[in-house]
Amino acid sequence: MDWTQYDAALFDLDGVLTPTATVHMAAWEEMFTAFLATRGAAAYTSQDYFDHVDGKPRYDGVRDLLASRGLTLPEGTPEDPSDADTVCGLGNRKNDAFNAVLDRDGVEPYPGSLALIEALAERGVRMAVVSSSKNAPAVLAAAGIDRFFPVVVDGRVATQEGLPGKPAPDTFLAAAERVGASRERAVVLEDATSGVAAGRAGDFGLVVGVDRGAGVDALTAAGADVVVGDLQDLLP
Repeated sequence: MDWTQYDAALFDLDGVLTPTATVHMAAWEEMFTAFLATRGAAAYTSQDYFDHVDGKPRYDGVRDLLASRGLTLPEGTPEDPSDADTVCGLGNRKNDAFNAVLDRDGVEPYPGSLALIEALAERGVRMAVVSSSKNAPAVLAAAGIDRFFPVVVDGRVATQEGLPGKPAPDTFLAAAERVGASRERAVVLEDATSGVAAGRAGDFGLVVGVDRGAGVDALTAAGADVVVGDLQDLLP
């Protein structure tokens, strides 16, 4: 990997920098397994995570999964309690489960990811986190890597600024602008097909798929220029 061709690296968080994707997966499964059983719908499977919720804003994921089962719910509002049977209520229910695990167990960055961001910091490559999660600052702080990322464009920022979530490219484009890099000189690093598609839609200089379970074929089809199994493979 010749990093001299690029000025900035725009990282997804969960599943790219930290293994919190597994926590998200477990939280989604717990919530949807219980909810779908009350509606007599087809049971939730691990593939549903990759097909319908991975990388997307939380409420979009709820909406898409429900649509896959032919179900609709009232939209509700982000202030809905987590026991409300609304799109926002289910999303908040999942978020409660995620935060409980994060508070209890903490999180460590992937060793290969830590090695890469340390190497890029030494080279002066500008870095940002672009995450659909509204928990990104808390996860970065818990993992001890928040100091590397002065720019974080997460779900809260997207909501406040009216930016559409992945697979739209807007959050990545906002991050590139904030770190002062052109899209042609920025690298997008994503483990979700929706995030890879966002990088491709934004016409960034390089889109890297990180295969943490989505699969090489799926990431390539979504628009990845290269797919790696670990960010250590990208060390300069």
